[in-house]
Amino acid sequence: MVFAQIQPILAALRRHRIATVLIVLQVALTLAIGSNALFIARQHLAHLARPTGIDEPNLAIIRVQWLGHRSIPRLAAEMAADLQTLRGLPGVADAYADYSYPAAGPMAQLLQIGLSPSQPHPTALAEAYYADSHTVDTLGLQLVAGRNFSASEITPLASYAATPSPPAIIITRQLAGALFPHRPAVGRAVYLGAQPSTIIGVVARLQVPALNTNSFAYNSVLLPYRPINPASAIYPVRARHGQLDRVLREAPMALLGADRMRAIEVDRYSALRSAAYAKDRGTATLMALICAILLAATAAGIIGLSSFWVEQRRKQIGIRRAIGATRGDILRYFQLENGLVVGAGNILGAVLAVALHTLLMRRLELVQLPLAYVGAGALALWCIGQLAVLGPALRAARVSPVVATRTA
Repeated sequence: MVFAQIQPILAALRRHRIATVLIVLQVALTLAIGSNALFIARQHLAHLARPTGIDEPNLAIIRVQWLGHRSIPRLAAEMAADLQTLRGLPGVADAYADYSYPAAGPMAQLLQIGLSPSQPHPTALAEAYYADSHTVDTLGLQLVAGRNFSASEITPLASYAATPSPPAIIITRQLAGALFPHRPAVGRAVYLGAQPSTIIGVVARLQVPALNTNSFAYNSVLLPYRPINPASAIYPVRARHGQLDRVLREAPMALLGADRMRAIEVDRYSALRSAAYAKDRGTATLMALICAILLAATAAGIIGLSSFWVEQRRKQIGIRRAIGATRGDILRYFQLENGLVVGAGNILGAVLAVALHTLLMRRLELVQLPLAYVGAGALALWCIGQLAVLGPALRAARVSPVVATRTA
């Protein structure tokens, strides 16, 4: 019975070609843009939800900008004194010096790691942190294999551009799996440069400094260096539970008490991370808003067109009622008509969605669009179409057979 109605429906749609084509195109564009917008929003929300692997609630970031000229030996001595001061404060669990910090760092040092010094392409990409024997405890990392650095393994480093290959490194579990998928990583040598570096420890998880890294987001390497930058320094400081406010208040005063020739900024790590991800939140919100506007516009278009068609066909509906069509028959007719129009739009929209995402993949760091997004979008549009046409269809079903006796 349903198939018998398709031919007259198609005949009726051919008489309203322009309106039908416009709705088909509107549905197609809504599916193509909406599915990609939803996928992009989901990608940005995934960035926001990624765990860093560190003790975020108890971590403070202290940034120091030196005023006046200081020699490298003087800076090294002052930074060592600063760290001793910070570690001695009530409420401080531990502290160390680095050039960046996880997931929101102002800088990121890219590493190309190989299993031999002469291989043409790296086995894995990673990003570096500078670490000492206090880093694991300061960040709240979980050491799952091997050991931590000893104090004797830490080397002062005055230049980021010419980082030597250290004799010992600590890596994350994800990076260990990429380098040695079927073997323990501890004790094995890898190459960050010309000289081998031995993996002495593996931590469970540590997100890299860069924000928008997807393929190697947890490929972090701890290098046994204490950075000495004549311009500035970064001190990650971990507070004991419930003591972060006290540390944020007392740490700057303690550092300035030792040397006032510097500018000091102190922030909660959670606040820095939230600010760094503001763009992701904004993009996700914008994409969700675009989806909502497109769906609302499509539903409004279907309601308007269906209402117009009902008014145009009142006499035709009355004739059908007069020759025995029930209200249910009229209702099903308009729902089937809408289903065919939206279905055609979904088919065209699926093709456009894949084409649009292919274009976006060339310009943005996006993975392949899962077809589930297109399928879910098509189903949502079909359901919205059925709900949108329900009101006009119910009005059509209430048309009296008496209408058939009236003149146009």
